Amino acid sequence: MGFKIIAKDKKTKARVGILITKNGSVETPFFMPVATKTAVKNISVEDLESMGAKVIISNAFILSMRPGTEVIKKFKGIRNFMNYKGINFTDSGGFQMYSPSLYLGSDDKGVKFRDPFAGLEYFITPEKDMKIQIDIDSDVAMCLDTMPLIEHSKEAIVKAVERTTDWAHRCKAEHDNLQKKKKAEKRQLLFGIIQGGIHSDLRKRSAMELSKIDFDGFSIGGLALGEEKKDEYRMIDIVKKVISEKKPIYLMGAGDPVELIEAVGRGVDMFDSRFPTKNARRGTIFTARGRLRLMRSAHKLDKKPLDESCDCFVCKDYTRAYIRHLLVNKEGLGYRLASYHNLYFLQDLMRKSNAAIKKGKFSEFKNKFKKMYKD
Repeated sequence: MGFKIIAKDKKTKARVGILITKNGSVETPFFMPVATKTAVKNISVEDLESMGAKVIISNAFILSMRPGTEVIKKFKGIRNFMNYKGINFTDSGGFQMYSPSLYLGSDDKGVKFRDPFAGLEYFITPEKDMKIQIDIDSDVAMCLDTMPLIEHSKEAIVKAVERTTDWAHRCKAEHDNLQKKKKAEKRQLLFGIIQGGIHSDLRKRSAMELSKIDFDGFSIGGLALGEEKKDEYRMIDIVKKVISEKKPIYLMGAGDPVELIEAVGRGVDMFDSRFPTKNARRGTIFTARGRLRLMRSAHKLDKKPLDESCDCFVCKDYTRAYIRHLLVNKEGLGYRLASYHNLYFLQDLMRKSNAAIKKGKFSEFKNKFKKMYKD
């Protein structure tokens, strides 16, 4: 288990790797649809399989409240519980610090959350979080981290970096201990999460401190939250200079097509985001020529597919006019069709990126895509 690089682009830092987990291997780069509660909104497991989504990510903290880890354990893990045979990542719940309806506060020991289902309060420590993710039995787990927002003061972000490093050490120690007790033949992978906002010195500090811990991979957190893209890309470049090339890099929360292509070119291997499905439900569609604003009246009688160059079943069988009609009337089928297309578009973008890297032509592919993809 682990990660190995099988191809590199000579003109960029793009690479193709193989992430090897206890339930199978997958080539990078890849995009993970977000299945927070074990379901991608309006998308079935069969839809995920047909679009070629080989990896998804769920939220361990949310699942620990409902249905509860005991339920998932009865099914011998999340894989069987949701009947998804791909690779499952779980996030720790650190992102929920971004939600005022859930987050109640934190200290050096852990985080206090509100249970939105039962109205109870939970105090999650790094150790408890590792137990949750081991019990859920995902293929790849994330450390519990403190995620600062871009608008937070530098002093607050310094504190977040310090706490994230401390929690990373505690997560790794407890994760190792729990896996020894479990005595499983194949182990769950664990990724550390690098924070630091858009401050170069703090990003470098966080990356250097976490690089000393023997994680299976590293996530870049706290970006894709509204900062300028040039700042996001600068942070990626800083992290890549610190983290060993032998380790996979995961950019959390990134789902814009151009953003993904730029990050792949900088050596990022994996992504996740609610962005494609959230946009789809509002009628913003990804196409080879940029975003299609489907809710505009110009498409009321439009007989064209969402994207004339796309070969997904939605584009083969349905018109813009029909899908627009469904979305206007808030029909579930409309949400499914639009969401399926946007997710398929990103899966296809990652497949094409993979192929271009292997051919040594990623730079050309990236430039052509960006030229065609107009906002």
